[in-house]
Amino acid sequence: MDNKTIHLVTFSLAMVGALNWGLVGLLRFNLVEMLLGSWPGLVTIVYVLVGASAVYEFATHQGRCKDCAAVMAAKK
Repeated sequence: MDNKTIHLVTFSLAMVGALNWGLVGLLRFNLVEMLLGSWPGLVTIVYVLVGASAVYEFATHQGRCKDCAAVMAAKK
């Protein structure tokens, strides 16, 4: 898998997690559990993948984001 594909998958999973948390916070509606609730093991796997994706995106964001890279370069 190349870096673009990894980024696309991890970014998408992180956004799914963010949207799910927004729904939980605003409407007390958990989309992941609604869709996968009958398979608790799969729900756990999705949560772990979303969390790992967020960590990956956080760790690699500066190198991918032109705005962040410019801010960090200006601070040097």
